[in-house]
Amino acid sequence: MSELSLDPAHWLPHRPPFLLVDVMVSIEPGRRASGEWTLNGDEWFFPGHFPGRPITPGVLLLEAIAQCGAVAVLTDPKYTGRLPLFGGVESARFRRQVLPGDTVLLECEMTRLSARGGKGHGRASVEGQLAVEADLLFVIVDAT
Repeated sequence: MSELSLDPAHWLPHRPPFLLVDVMVSIEPGRRASGEWTLNGDEWFFPGHFPGRPITPGVLLLEAIAQCGAVAVLTDPKYTGRLPLFGGVESARFRRQVLPGDTVLLECEMTRLSARGGKGHGRASVEGQLAVEADLLFVIVDAT
């Protein structure tokens, strides 16, 4: 197999400011992926969440995990021309705040994957400390 691009924009249709993964760290097509998101403090959401005490919104951490999982799906040639979309979130637990200056390690492993959708278990951590963990459900649709 040829070398896979570690640029998430190569695999995902998302673009700034909604591309929430800076670089992929590892990819096992159709199985798992990990990536990093570094928050420099200039992100669009910090001024309003919360003024004087910027904290990364938990829903954006879930989206970042989902984007990482989408790379795991889309690198599998079976899903060329397809697009995974959120179908649900189960068992989400938020354990640590993510602040400006943090680099978040995003991990998502497919626990179920079919032609129509699947489920992935995801985690986001900072310096080895778990920030959020959840099961993400998704449907797979045609990209166009």
